[in-house]
Amino acid sequence: MRKLTQAVLFAAALVSMPAFAEMNIAVLNYQMALLESDAAKKYAVDAEKKFGPQLTRLKTLESDAKRIQDRLMKEGDKLPQSERERLELEFKQKARDFQFQSKELNESKAVADRDMLKQLKPKLDKAVEEVLKGGGYDLVLERGAVVDVKPQYDITKKVIERMNQQR
Repeated sequence: MRKLTQAVLFAAALVSMPAFAEMNIAVLNYQMALLESDAAKKYAVDAEKKFGPQLTRLKTLESDAKRIQDRLMKEGDKLPQSERERLELEFKQKARDFQFQSKELNESKAVADRDMLKQLKPKLDKAVEEVLKGGGYDLVLERGAVVDVKPQYDITKKVIERMNQQR
């Protein structure tokens, strides 16, 4: 909150001072530029294909465990002791499997995401640098530090376009 207040006060000071009136100011949503690029969208599709089967297995485990839990809640008192114990054991096993597979999927996805970021960050940095040089900006603020901005000052789309042009 303190940084936001400082940014607002700084921006207000810039606007009120005649010397800064000639400044060329822009705003950039760095994260959006990365995620909206063609390369990131392709990665998302590829990741869906790669991790889809694991996600499907997780959903099946979850629904099986839920089904067993519901049966135990509804019929638990009426079931024979051996059947109730078997269902409780099956539920615990499915819950353990779910936790293990979920952790495994999250770790695999995190590694893949880091690798993607490692590949795309230099391209994004290069696109940002090219747009900044081409626009002759004196000051560029991260979108998160700005309360509101007119669309003409937001250079995020330009950065995305430049990044998509790179090969």
